[in-house]
Amino acid sequence: MNEPTSSKPMYEKIFDEVKESILTQAYKLGERVPSEKELADSYNVSRITSKKALELLAAEHLIVRKPGRGSFVADPVAELKELPPGTSTGIPAINVEEKTIGLIITDFGNSYGTGLIYGMEQASRDNDCFLVLRRTFGIPENEEQSIQKLLNLGVDGLIIFPAQGEYFNAEILKLVIGRFPLVLVDRQLKGVAAASISTDNLQAALVATEYLFDLGHTHISFLSPPPVDTTAVEDRIEGFIQAHAQRGIMVDKELWVSDLTSTLPKFFNPDNIEHDLVRLESHLKSHPDITALFAIEYNIALLAKTAVERLGLRIPEDISIICFDSPPTQLGGGYAFTHMRQNEEEMGRLAVENVLTIMNGHSVPNKVMLEAKLIPGSSTGPAVRK
Repeated sequence: MNEPTSSKPMYEKIFDEVKESILTQAYKLGERVPSEKELADSYNVSRITSKKALELLAAEHLIVRKPGRGSFVADPVAELKELPPGTSTGIPAINVEEKTIGLIITDFGNSYGTGLIYGMEQASRDNDCFLVLRRTFGIPENEEQSIQKLLNLGVDGLIIFPAQGEYFNAEILKLVIGRFPLVLVDRQLKGVAAASISTDNLQAALVATEYLFDLGHTHISFLSPPPVDTTAVEDRIEGFIQAHAQRGIMVDKELWVSDLTSTLPKFFNPDNIEHDLVRLESHLKSHPDITALFAIEYNIALLAKTAVERLGLRIPEDISIICFDSPPTQLGGGYAFTHMRQNEEEMGRLAVENVLTIMNGHSVPNKVMLEAKLIPGSSTGPAVRK
């Protein structure tokens, strides 16, 4: 059987068709229904999907699953006789231990993402459920396909790190409208009432900027990719601006570089990296009054470091650099930037626990924001008058 193209999860389609066959007595009382493997082969799906369909049929007492023998059309009267006194027949047969959560993430690396996944994996282990991972590399089409494929696989809930873009994926809106258990990570999507867990990016950027002010830096270049209506980027920009306002320091956007793209997953290639490096070198030459660089993420900080060193300048003696996230060690060529460390493992843990809570029919906070911690490193020092 070919897989239908509608948005309904495949396990529900299998459930509906087998249920119809039972109700119309195509499968008669006591007759064996197709096994997990037979259904998986027939519908061209995984056994996780066919297994979930059979579990739903068992939950509605339409079939009885007998280990080692198969699944059979249930006799409701006989089933009631076999139940212990006081047993409720409304308890679903699906066990929490068999819950599967789909994780859709742009990408992950040693500076950000690995801790997030570690926290999710540990939380899924603690709660006896399973995590299925798909990467999108920041491409909205990949995100849409990943959502559809994981739904067809039969996942019970989804955790999504949305692809960076001006418009959120329509598949996410369908999930929200359909009240599918969903938690967004790292950002909120405007106009979408979905549960989200992220860093308090505004406050974190404010703290980082104040740290530079305390070192005497007032001519700070803010380095970022295009904001493209992404709340994480927008909030960090807002925190940077608010810090200036609170100190009575004028924001000079001429010092900013907000069109760096080579660190985005779909643009990460040698040509784009070199383009951004030349862009930063030219910018620093044109603005010799810059004493500090605020990079919105670790990989942009690495670009900035390379550009500064190409110009024969020293870090932090000539120019300081601060960023979000940095590898916990310098093994493998890492560099210990002064940075705002996000609580990735806690974010991941909460994402799993919240999606499980939603699965169980309970509400969770619409927005959870975690505090980031300032970690001093080797890349910042007192401002030098130029």
